[in-house]
Amino acid sequence: MKIGVARETASGERRVALVPDNVKRLLGKGHTVIVETRAGEQAGSADAAYVAAGAEMAEDFASLLARAEVVVKVRIPSQAETAALREGQAIVGLLQPMMNLERIEELRARGVTSFSLDALPRITRAQSMDVLSSQATVAGYRAVILGAQYLPKLFPLLMTAAGTLAPARVLILGAGVAGLQAVATAKRLGAQVQAFDTRPAVKEQVESLGATFLTLPLTVEAAETASGYARQLDQDVEARERELLAEPVALADVVVSTAMVPGARAPQLISAEMVATMKAGSVILDLAAESGGNCALTQPGDRVVSPNGVVIEGATDLPSQVATHASQLYGHNMQEFLGLLLQVGVRESEDHGPDWTPTEDEILQATCITHAHRIQHGPTLERITARGGDAVVVQQSHS
Repeated sequence: MKIGVARETASGERRVALVPDNVKRLLGKGHTVIVETRAGEQAGSADAAYVAAGAEMAEDFASLLARAEVVVKVRIPSQAETAALREGQAIVGLLQPMMNLERIEELRARGVTSFSLDALPRITRAQSMDVLSSQATVAGYRAVILGAQYLPKLFPLLMTAAGTLAPARVLILGAGVAGLQAVATAKRLGAQVQAFDTRPAVKEQVESLGATFLTLPLTVEAAETASGYARQLDQDVEARERELLAEPVALADVVVSTAMVPGARAPQLISAEMVATMKAGSVILDLAAESGGNCALTQPGDRVVSPNGVVIEGATDLPSQVATHASQLYGHNMQEFLGLLLQVGVRESEDHGPDWTPTEDEILQATCITHAHRIQHGPTLERITARGGDAVVVQQSHS
């Protein structure tokens, strides 16, 4: 198979879908890898490193598409890139289909087969492909480093001849992968750390990292879906959460919020009134900014300061800020997914080109978003239907 590695064009995106080490491994499986020039330069992988690994180079995206049968990316292709893809070609990346409905419809219309790694099922066999977890690990680390940078205090307890400095108080909202990495990083920096999650089962993990688990009198049923992702809570439960979190938030020097629900707006855990009770110079790092934010004052992609002097970071590119290691992790996930896809998910069609018809494999079924002018992903189809999407899409999807 001819695998094309595209250069990312989304603003601020520095990662690359495969690094040279992944290229070597894929070549060892008999595949050809074609890399668009400068695809990895911002992630620490120069063109020369790809050539040394055995990759072929393509001058631009058009040249890449002319030779590649499957294209791998980090972000969803732009409108111009989508228009350049040809029928029967496949693309793999973090497409976030339910947040990019128009682009998904464009991929469907062009007859492109697309696979989105953020739709992977939470099963043991898919762990090595789990880009959400690998990138959340990087984001959790980076968030705490930014918090330490912005906070006009030191994180650790210091006892000096000039006096004693109390440790910074760090509150982590959400103890998933990003939250647990944030806990570990804040503890390593010497902060006093508390963590909250609606799932009591994570209490042991939080405490094993040396933090205190914040237990609140809140009853939440079915906080996770059957596939292991967070479930959207009722509005009255969110309101009760805000009420119970008001005091811990007010006392915190740094708050790292990580609560997200796939395909839905992030729960609002920190109201404007809660921000007003925080000390001047305190910091909120909202990892859910791209999904609307856990804080009412978050501006996605921007850093703002509240009227009472609280810094609210809404960066949507935290993994990209640590592009070298983020790309190494992402590349491994992509390599593992391609290994499955190219082993059981493609066969030769009558015209001797690749046939990407989804197989019965659970992972490929879950991640296939579009194929043969159809929307294959159920939740995406439901959302397109709800917003009055093209009736042909719905009809074809059920044929």
